[in-house]
Amino acid sequence: MEEFDVVVIGAGPGGYTAALRAAELGKSVAIVEEREIGGTCLNRGCIPTKALLRCAEVYELVKNGKSGVLAENISYDLGAINERKEEIVKKLRNGIEFLLKNVEIKRGRGRLLDRTTVEIGGKEKIKAKNIIIATGSEPALIFNVDRKNVLTSDEALQLEEIPDSILIIGAGAIGLEFATLFATFGARVTMVEMMDQILPGLRDRKLITLLRRSLVKKGVEIKTGVKIESVNIKDDAVFSKLSNGEIIESEKVLVSIGRMFNSSELGLEKVGVKVENGRIVVDERLRTSIQNIYAIGDVIGGQLLAHKAMYEGIVAAEVIAGSERKVDYRVMPWAVFSKPEIASVGLTEQEAKDEGIEVITGESLFGANGKALCEGKSEGEVKVVVDKKTKEILGAQIIGPEASVMISELAVAMQNGNLAKDIGDTVHVHPTLSEVVMEACRNALFKK
Repeated sequence: MEEFDVVVIGAGPGGYTAALRAAELGKSVAIVEEREIGGTCLNRGCIPTKALLRCAEVYELVKNGKSGVLAENISYDLGAINERKEEIVKKLRNGIEFLLKNVEIKRGRGRLLDRTTVEIGGKEKIKAKNIIIATGSEPALIFNVDRKNVLTSDEALQLEEIPDSILIIGAGAIGLEFATLFATFGARVTMVEMMDQILPGLRDRKLITLLRRSLVKKGVEIKTGVKIESVNIKDDAVFSKLSNGEIIESEKVLVSIGRMFNSSELGLEKVGVKVENGRIVVDERLRTSIQNIYAIGDVIGGQLLAHKAMYEGIVAAEVIAGSERKVDYRVMPWAVFSKPEIASVGLTEQEAKDEGIEVITGESLFGANGKALCEGKSEGEVKVVVDKKTKEILGAQIIGPEASVMISELAVAMQNGNLAKDIGDTVHVHPTLSEVVMEACRNALFKK
């Protein structure tokens, strides 16, 4: 029976990053995956959605752009768009497999037989001094998801035609990105969210209002504070009954209410790994209740972010190699790739106040930025949350063009304990969108 220093179960972003780091540190490593290398993010999530959203952005730019460039008979070819998406995914997947050249790739479903033995596909068995579980998550299912009329995000990415109408259940990150995509390509989109706001995880009413306003301008109908009570399919139409008695007819329904932890059928209970409501419990060094077994990524809960999983994969590999490193989630940026994009890091103003911290805020509008106006993307703003006493940056929120990119400057500042003055006094290239970040930090310093 083969024996490895580290066996990673799951080859998504967290899993393959952990495997690569462990191999870099001189460990013998095997990675076990029953589906495609790259996991949900690469094959059924982050990458394919961004490929589709980019095509939608180009289509909208050419169709509606007020740049003086004239074009007629603008249309799109969804088949070609899907081919491009698949080419991108394949290229990245091949690239990851190449990087894993010093890691043994085992194909099949991994399951623990005991604390040091992993069974692969019910056939092969390998020994492991340390095991990292990185099995991720899957779309949460409700109602009668038939994967033809009532879809999860997996099926939505494989549609061969844009539906005339679609009801999206859930207005979190996944729902918002698909709403942007379908609305841009001309579908009649309705979103239903049981909470009282879209993107329920963000506690900043102004940014939520701006995002909602932008979606409504795209033609998206948004219903918050109401539940879906039933979904019935009849004659290739879907009839969704809301808790307020309204019935919405649509060609398709997309269920995007969140994700389920992939922790079942792994043999965890058999070996004594503690699991709570499907989530594997870990300590600050990502150890489970069994000292040589670690868990990372979606399956341990918290923010379900690919870059969080990758960070955890590095930490777990380094701990196995003898490091005393611990996870620290204080600076964990995230973004939603709607149009406009929205991104955040650290505390919102309300969260800081809830913690009893006296803060000042600085805001700057893209509408006053030369580059944003030149690009026709002047919607949105940057907001920084600053400790009133120390002037340290505690958090930031951005809604607008390239928010997902610009949030990183603020994340770096927070990671290094920089003050608002440090960014405000740093010369930024003109004209660029990043000047809005500089101006927001300067404006915070003017507050008393």
